[in-house]
Amino acid sequence: MADPIVVGVDGSGRSLRALTWAAHEATLHHRALRIVHVLPREHEYGVSRAGRDWLEHHSDQGIVDEATAIAQEAHPDLEVTSDLPMGVPAAVLLSEAEHAHMIVLGAKGLGGFGSLLLGSVAQQVVGHSASPVVIVNHVTMGHRRIVVGADGSPHSLAALAYAFQEASLRGAQLHVLHAWSGPGTPAVTSSDKAAEEQQRAMAEWLAPLRKEHPGVEVLEDLTGESPVPALARASDRADLMVVGSRGRGGFHGLALGSVSHALLQFSQCPLAVVRPRT
Repeated sequence: MADPIVVGVDGSGRSLRALTWAAHEATLHHRALRIVHVLPREHEYGVSRAGRDWLEHHSDQGIVDEATAIAQEAHPDLEVTSDLPMGVPAAVLLSEAEHAHMIVLGAKGLGGFGSLLLGSVAQQVVGHSASPVVIVNHVTMGHRRIVVGADGSPHSLAALAYAFQEASLRGAQLHVLHAWSGPGTPAVTSSDKAAEEQQRAMAEWLAPLRKEHPGVEVLEDLTGESPVPALARASDRADLMVVGSRGRGGFHGLALGSVSHALLQFSQCPLAVVRPRT
């Protein structure tokens, strides 16, 4: 069976939005939906015996049952499976990613010990996942546009390939944004010359993907603006934004670059973070 789309849920409103988005994606991709609700061990995240009892009575199967019902009501023909693993949330989700088409998470979870998808957990999953990770903060539909950040790095090229596939599947316009200003930009004597060089480079990145997906309408956008504000603004008019986990400006030892990290907070549509397949 094809790798499923895996969604992490914790009963919060934001995780339910992620569930709704993931169920739609599973239907679109003709894949099963796998719902995962991770339970922490007692000694992790400050979960006391009383906190564990709360989880047993108010979460666990009830959260999974609710999520399953929501997905199946919206998509009656969708195959839905679920699991209630106990462990370190990031480790569990990264293990799921080994056999997933994508991992989908809400931007935030519950308060207190229920915040399984907050902060460092989501960052670890995004930075190390073997499959693409989609963080759902705001759900947008109807723009029929995907925006992807491009800078020529291996992570960016992986993001471009993923974005072309998604645009082809959806019949959506692909907005390729190359924002090359900011720290790390090479010094040049002429801004016109720099722009021409960047335009040529972008054409080279896109050429094989255009050939592979001839039906995708591509909007090339070269800007001297810094990447984060340019991409965040473009996300307001897109149904999905795609970026690489790290770009050219990142340090080799870091799993998550500054641009992708910032966009986890500022993207106005679901954000897919992609790493090259190894």
